[in-house]
Amino acid sequence: MRTLKGKTLFIRYGCFQCHGTVGQGGNAGPKLAPDPLPYEALANFVRTTNRQMPPYREAVLPNEDLADIYAYLQSVPKTPDYKTIPLLNE
Repeated sequence: MRTLKGKTLFIRYGCFQCHGTVGQGGNAGPKLAPDPLPYEALANFVRTTNRQMPPYREAVLPNEDLADIYAYLQSVPKTPDYKTIPLLNE
């Protein structure tokens, strides 16, 4: 349940605009998933960044919502090895 809510919040807060719909990264934002940073490091960056991404203070992004987003990022599966995809091995 938490991962579904986290995915919804990832979209609602606009994270997908820079980081892609599954956290794969994009032109403006780095890859967040699979294998996100440890929660404390990610939360600290989100709250205090002074780079291109504006800081998302707790008043804007509550801790519970951030934890749900993190749960979503943790749930993103790794991309399968191309060798396991029959069509790519023909």
